[in-house]
Amino acid sequence: MATTLFSTLTGSDKNEAIKRLIEESTPRDDFFLMTVLSVLMATFGLLTNSVAVIIGSMLIAPLLSPILGLSLGVVMADSRLIFRSFWTIVKAIIWAVPAAAVVTLLFTSQAGLNQDLNAEILSRTEPSIISIAIAIVAGAAASFALIKPQLSATLPGVAISVAIIPPLAVTGIGLARFDIAVLTDSFILFVINAISIMFASTIVFSLMNLYVKREVADKVLNKEDRALVKEKALAQAEAETKRKDVDTKKVLERVEKVIEEEERRL
Repeated sequence: MATTLFSTLTGSDKNEAIKRLIEESTPRDDFFLMTVLSVLMATFGLLTNSVAVIIGSMLIAPLLSPILGLSLGVVMADSRLIFRSFWTIVKAIIWAVPAAAVVTLLFTSQAGLNQDLNAEILSRTEPSIISIAIAIVAGAAASFALIKPQLSATLPGVAISVAIIPPLAVTGIGLARFDIAVLTDSFILFVINAISIMFASTIVFSLMNLYVKREVADKVLNKEDRALVKEKALAQAEAETKRKDVDTKKVLERVEKVIEEEERRL
């Protein structure tokens, strides 16, 4: 069965999946915006004990991509991809947890900070063998669906089952309550889920022989590096040109020079 499953994967499918995964694992502003929005939605859902809102937050959360990207980097022994994906995850956590804490503090009466926590919040503070098993199965499903285009419609369901964002939201709630037990237990659940997903996806990516696609990954990484440099340079130029005493022409020339130097380096 395994031979049949993986033998049907084409080179173009693998190339497209690698390209998509690296692009979605790149630390861009829009990625972190979607992460914050998803954790805010999850926080509101948790505070109101609303399962529907919590599920909605999982559907828009982009955090699964860098976790899979980290697994891909391990399979390919690509330190650049490993570091990039890991940094994206860390930065997402840095944005997400305080955002959840701020929302909790702003909606103190709705959150009932002086009352017992509701069932939806408490369920994200209880790591278990079952939660590990769910994350492993979901990680394997996400990895396989990523490579097989005809299975891409199943990814939203996988995102729901993985449930990465709600534990981070509960971590923020614990921070707002100064509740060390809630904060640590929910964050441990997040880490366990992430590691379990990585474990499963690393195995799946290895079975798919994605390690032979290192050259493809390097090309996409170089392309993304150039794009990030351009975005950063243009953002700085835009900020500088808003000052009346700045020569716009000189700023643009400097931007072009920075971009050219970075392209030569890559």
